[in-house]
Amino acid sequence: MAGVRLRGVSKAYAGGRAVVRDVDLSAAAGELLVLVGPSGCGKSTLLRVIAGLEEPSAGDVFIGERRVNDVSPRDRDVAMVFQSYALYPHLSVYDNIAFGLRLRGVARADVDLRVRAAAAALGLTALLERRPGRLSGGQRQRVALGRALVREPAVFLLDEPLSNLDARLRGEMRVEIAALHRRLGATTIYVTHDQLEAMTLGDRLVVLRDGTVQQTGPPLEVYARPANRFVAGFIGTPPMNFVPGRVERAGGLVFRSGDGAVVVPLGAHESAPRLGEGDDVVLGVRPEDVVLAAPGSEGVDALVEAVEAPGPEVLLHARAGAAPLVARLPPLPSPARGATVRLALRADRLHLFDARSEDRI
Repeated sequence: MAGVRLRGVSKAYAGGRAVVRDVDLSAAAGELLVLVGPSGCGKSTLLRVIAGLEEPSAGDVFIGERRVNDVSPRDRDVAMVFQSYALYPHLSVYDNIAFGLRLRGVARADVDLRVRAAAAALGLTALLERRPGRLSGGQRQRVALGRALVREPAVFLLDEPLSNLDARLRGEMRVEIAALHRRLGATTIYVTHDQLEAMTLGDRLVVLRDGTVQQTGPPLEVYARPANRFVAGFIGTPPMNFVPGRVERAGGLVFRSGDGAVVVPLGAHESAPRLGEGDDVVLGVRPEDVVLAAPGSEGVDALVEAVEAPGPEVLLHARAGAAPLVARLPPLPSPARGATVRLALRADRLHLFDARSEDRI
């Protein structure tokens, strides 16, 4: 096992278009680090730079203590699993997994030992004689993982390996990959645009936007204390509610939306000492922190626009003045579309962002 470290890495293509800008990040030995962000944010480019398939325009790449900028991909001791399975259709599962080892001249007995050990770890033992055409999508993905696994590399690099699978198989493969990582303890860097995948798999997340790192940290920390409005909106399903407004004094600090439909006391908020009257801010609140107010209690009056029931919860889509609000509620009898409800925003779970910089206050 070896850790991975990037120091000041940038990547620009012809014409000077920068895809990655001055990225510093590290994956500790044995860690599963997830690079997550929307399409085009530079996460796959970073993975290819680590693998040696792209040269950085600036900065340094370290695997363990070795700087590998000038080391060829085959000598970096990494194994990469791509979005496409890229299996040889005319070869059996056994031969697909063994192919790379044979190219490297590994002894036949060692090849057999490694292939059968990988197949056992991935639940492929009974499928070793089959060809890819007789496998399901999940089984093919396991074969692709097995081909990387037998190399026994210092670092695994996984580039959106589940994106071609349907929702059920993605869920199953997430569990399998997490279990495999716990069993092997191998350093793994995993790229995905799926924030649910990132939250469930990663020891730590690196959230990327437009080629820059927005926040790094454990999944629950990133969820609970997003560094800026982008992270707050990208991590979480449904996304965080945002209401632009201003800080005012009305018997204490309060947030007031532009049309006055949303008014929330801020005196007890952790950001209160850093707030001043007239500050332009954006109030953020997650759907699970928007609840139906008890009769006669304070809250925000909102018009119900839609009600979704995707399973063991109800998503209530409402509008308070110009501000759309989504509430995640228990599966109880819920207000009908067109009804007016009073919603309470949990004061201890509110987030405030600077309206100009969009950074967390």
